[in-house]
Amino acid sequence: MSKTILYVEDNTANRMLVRQVLEGVGYQVIEATDGLSGIKTAQETNPDLILMDINIPGMDGYEAATRIKSLPELSNIPIIALTAKVMAGDRERALAAGCDGYIAKPIDIDALPNQVAEFLGGMRESITVEQESAYLREYNERLVDRLEKKVQELTKANEALSHTDVMKSRFINLAAHELRTPLAAIHGYLSLLTASDSPVIAHADEKTLQVIEGVVTGVDRLRGIVQDMLDVTRIEAGTLQLRYAPIGLSFILDKIKRDFKNVVAKRQQTMIIADASHIPTMWADGERVTQILRNLVSNAVKYTPDGGTIEITVDMLGGVQTFVAEKPVQQQFVKITVGDTGVGIAPEDQERIFENFYEVRDLERHSTSKTEFMGGGAGLGLAIARGVAEAHGGSLWVESEGHDPEQCPGSKFHLILPLGQLTTD
Repeated sequence: MSKTILYVEDNTANRMLVRQVLEGVGYQVIEATDGLSGIKTAQETNPDLILMDINIPGMDGYEAATRIKSLPELSNIPIIALTAKVMAGDRERALAAGCDGYIAKPIDIDALPNQVAEFLGGMRESITVEQESAYLREYNERLVDRLEKKVQELTKANEALSHTDVMKSRFINLAAHELRTPLAAIHGYLSLLTASDSPVIAHADEKTLQVIEGVVTGVDRLRGIVQDMLDVTRIEAGTLQLRYAPIGLSFILDKIKRDFKNVVAKRQQTMIIADASHIPTMWADGERVTQILRNLVSNAVKYTPDGGTIEITVDMLGGVQTFVAEKPVQQQFVKITVGDTGVGIAPEDQERIFENFYEVRDLERHSTSKTEFMGGGAGLGLAIARGVAEAHGGSLWVESEGHDPEQCPGSKFHLILPLGQLTTD
């Protein structure tokens, strides 16, 4: 069985030459163009020997060799530095960094097969303890200097990203505020046009009525997007204001049922909503809690095929002890779960879906429908839902076995909210 050689080299001509020479004598050659891909390829292929160019971009050959030797599954693979000798001590530096041998460039194509065979046969080069100690000290100093420069670069990049993020939030906030004024005027005029006593409606034919209905739907959708944009910027800035009042959870769930009655009927879906009469009166912002559940149910409807099921369950959680004015109190919580028989969510997406503007689907296949199967949106609904939940002192997360449009494993969104009632222990 032929031996496998991994050659890490950024120069195309050098890779072609070494490949031709070594494959010509029966070796199998695989390639990588930089240190990081070299490490990854070594982990994936477990080669018999690694030829490592030192002067490669990014993580150089010294660092890549040190990393490979630190991995238990790769530590016994011989690494041979194959590079141009530029400075005195290059060989010793390579051996100190973890290489097992050194072959200088330009390559002697007649000698290379025999040199590789010797290293595969067990030959190893070495340096004295004194040399190793001296070059390791130099190597460590160089690594620290390189690390310092990388930290400085990352700090500058992070500052630039933070500035961009602030500017993005300001733009979204400004755009949302600027759009509200003309949208309010358009909505007002549409209200006049669509009023029951409007002469326009009284004399309009069916096609005109359809056009007006389409405009109303579009304006309502745009107003919703603008409101979502404002909510996102307020959540990010920590300025979201909640209007607390006593509210019954049954009242909110009845509203959700009414809001989605026609939608689930059109999609031939079944919506099951648990009885919440046993839940005590909540002290919360009723409109915001309704917003959370509306976003969760809308998400469930979109990603559940026609004929599927959306189910809302409600449970009381045991009291959690906390302290108010140094006195122990019991805080009660309610858990609301919105489950579906939809396509599910991949593990890597189960946290990302709560990020602003994140969508699982490709933008090329984006749909603005809120109710069609796999319809898209602005990618703000779940981010807002979690932000509002946390503003109440609650939490929101998802559980799913994975994404599978064929088997439809479904998803469960768990919402926990405090009742807002504290009782002395």
